[in-house]
Amino acid sequence: MQFLIEFFPLILFLVAYLNKGIYFALVVLMVTMPIGLLLKYLKTKTWDKMYLWSTIFLLVMGAATLYFRDPAFLYWKPTAFYWALAGAFLISNFFGDKPFVRRFFELTGDLPTDQIEARQWSALNLVWVLFFAGSGVLNIWVAYTFEEEVWVKFKVFGLLAITFVFMLAQGAWLMTKFKEEDLAPSNEDQS
Repeated sequence: MQFLIEFFPLILFLVAYLNKGIYFALVVLMVTMPIGLLLKYLKTKTWDKMYLWSTIFLLVMGAATLYFRDPAFLYWKPTAFYWALAGAFLISNFFGDKPFVRRFFELTGDLPTDQIEARQWSALNLVWVLFFAGSGVLNIWVAYTFEEEVWVKFKVFGLLAITFVFMLAQGAWLMTKFKEEDLAPSNEDQS
């Protein structure tokens, strides 16, 4: 359900773009993302910080795109968002008790994250910094190298696919670090 709430605005954006162009599609996205954010909040009673900040970035860059009638602001939105994430993850390696990547994986509540050494979390956190920085570069390269329609499809499907593969790789690496008995459901969970 969470995935559908996050992905549905992008699908509507793509459909609107293919039928009415970039500005109409942007308005559709600017309406549906805050609705998705609200639905996520109503379901979980907490704000999804990444979705919240993505929505804020969209509203700011989208407003600039509409005001100046220049889609360049929209092209830069994913890049600016990814670079902000890269910066936040980088800073978290030096400030606070845990890097953001560890906090992210602790949100599931089921992983024995204490089995991974602090230096490994720091290294993994830096991998995320590089991923976000690289994704930002890739987005802007596609935006300025290819036709607008290619960028729109890349934004909807390409960035999502790249992120999905990255997350799978992270999950696979983490599973190699955990002890099998700590991942198996307890007898209490099975009843």
